[in-house]
Amino acid sequence: MTKRIVLLFALLFIVEYTYAQTAKSNNIRLHVLRLNKIGKTYTLNTEDSTVTELRYLGKISTSKGKTYKILTSVWIWGISHRATNRILVYTANNRYVGNYYLTLSTDLPDCIMDNKLVFRNKEPDCDSRLTTYLDFNNDIPKKFFRKCRGERGDIYTFSKD
Repeated sequence: MTKRIVLLFALLFIVEYTYAQTAKSNNIRLHVLRLNKIGKTYTLNTEDSTVTELRYLGKISTSKGKTYKILTSVWIWGISHRATNRILVYTANNRYVGNYYLTLSTDLPDCIMDNKLVFRNKEPDCDSRLTTYLDFNNDIPKKFFRKCRGERGDIYTFSKD
């Protein structure tokens, strides 16, 4: 019975800690969106040795009048300093819509140009002459192909999690 109580308290602590970290991350993202500084990277170091880098890219509009705010996120965590890379999509009113999870931080978009996300290749294995454009004209693309070299590249999918 004592083991169950200890386990229950441990689980409650983990859930509460995770909720607090998520709320903290959400507040930081909203703060960066409100600052409205296109291209500026904000770095947050936390007490648990994680690092979050957020960069606001600006707004993209659809042909139907919707406006989305685009934020990139690199979250460096764990002893081995793994990174979780995302393109975060928000409404014009700063409501979270969803994200694209990207494998590498070098796969993140560089900027918004002509109402499209622009991805320039920086990876030494990819052709630096190739550029990928992600067009939101018909709304948020469900998935896109990020060119690397020739016909090679990666497919990324939009998630509403």
